[in-house]
Amino acid sequence: MSTDQAELQQPTSADTTSPKRPGWPEIVVGLLAMIAATALVPFFGPWGLELGPTAYGLVLTAWSGVVGLVGFGVAALLRIRSLAAFSVRRTTWRWMLIGVSGGVVVLTANLLLSYAIIGITGFDSNPQGAYYDAANGGVLHLILTFVFLSLLTPIGEEFLFRGVVANALLRYGPVTGVLSSTVIFALFHGINIVLPAAIAVGVIAAELMRRSGSIWPAVAVHTVNNLGLPLYVLLTGAVGPA
Repeated sequence: MSTDQAELQQPTSADTTSPKRPGWPEIVVGLLAMIAATALVPFFGPWGLELGPTAYGLVLTAWSGVVGLVGFGVAALLRIRSLAAFSVRRTTWRWMLIGVSGGVVVLTANLLLSYAIIGITGFDSNPQGAYYDAANGGVLHLILTFVFLSLLTPIGEEFLFRGVVANALLRYGPVTGVLSSTVIFALFHGINIVLPAAIAVGVIAAELMRRSGSIWPAVAVHTVNNLGLPLYVLLTGAVGPA
């Protein structure tokens, strides 16, 4: 073997020092970047542009996915710079079908649980009510709500909370990784009626990502669950949480 060939096969310093999976630095910078991006939202409403309810609702709907991608992008560029390390890799149709099925189960369970909570407690305040405003602005707004809520948001949130947070915490074992990342994901949705849905999505999505090794079955779970709101508006013509 020539000297040149031997040098080519030697690992570079980047290869030997870069972590194989995200860790606490990626979690911290990713979540802080997401929080910083979220802080910009009021400038589209009362602090700045003062958009109308429909336009502001569309901004909020899109921003829920944008902030996740911002957090993921900052975390991915920090040390690793390999999408595969964050489980952004191809998967099989079988796993995607499992993800869709998991999403149907989660959506059904969440609907039943929400009705039960409202029936028992009478509490029906929904922090995602602005999404209904976005979906009720006409055909174009409804289509954009479908795209933002059922595609952009699942990708953004899954890339950050499963690709970064869950992958980093799985170093402590599957139970700790899945449950702790789910708690973080749910708490970022707030203590409200959405919390049970966030927990259900988080557990199923994190476990499917862990088992499949790919982020895309988790995105499928999230996508199906998020389809519930725009479909509800489309089928019932609702103008707010009922």
